[in-house]
Amino acid sequence: MRFLKHVVAALSLSLLAAGAGASPDKPQDGTDYRTLQKPQQTEAGQKVEVIEFFWYSCPHCFALEHDLVAWLKKQGDNVVFKRIPVAFRDSMVPQQKLFYTLEAMGKFDELHQKLFNTIHVERKRTDTDAEILDFVTRNGIDKQKFLDVYNSFGVQAKAKRATQLMQAYQVDGVPLLAVGGRYLTSPAIIAEKLGNRPEPVLHQATFQVMDFLVKQSRQAK
Repeated sequence: MRFLKHVVAALSLSLLAAGAGASPDKPQDGTDYRTLQKPQQTEAGQKVEVIEFFWYSCPHCFALEHDLVAWLKKQGDNVVFKRIPVAFRDSMVPQQKLFYTLEAMGKFDELHQKLFNTIHVERKRTDTDAEILDFVTRNGIDKQKFLDVYNSFGVQAKAKRATQLMQAYQVDGVPLLAVGGRYLTSPAIIAEKLGNRPEPVLHQATFQVMDFLVKQSRQAK
């Protein structure tokens, strides 16, 4: 058993070393990140806006969440962070509305990670209105109060705006990270350069690129 633990530890260290070597030290436009031809206006003032475009049912978004939260904590007050739920097709709109309903009801912090875990750990679907209603009632939210917000004009308007932002930022997959209204990067973009690497390696490289883009955006202000 001890031998096995030593082997696992050695493999973990080797993986981290390989990841460090694979990280882009000098990120290149068109390789490690993309630059929008039409920069988008942000509301971050002198700070740098960071947006994550994501989908709750996306396993890669679930995998990125822990590392993303850790990276954001390191940023302190340097960035303004937003999440934008995507809808590439009509069947994804209910989760968009769920996101904005949880925000409006002050339940986002409590249920955001629970929702990810419900889908990816417990393997329970939350794609339809009925499945979503089952999730929120099981987590102590009043059914009618939830439905009143979920079906409100405000939530529908925010879902529509999210889709408009998807188009403006040319979102073609998730998770996708936008920095300063101008730059885009993601583990998938990094993988095009590094090849088939474990997700922790791709995440490490992605956030190294993010550090570079945040610094570049701050210098441009």
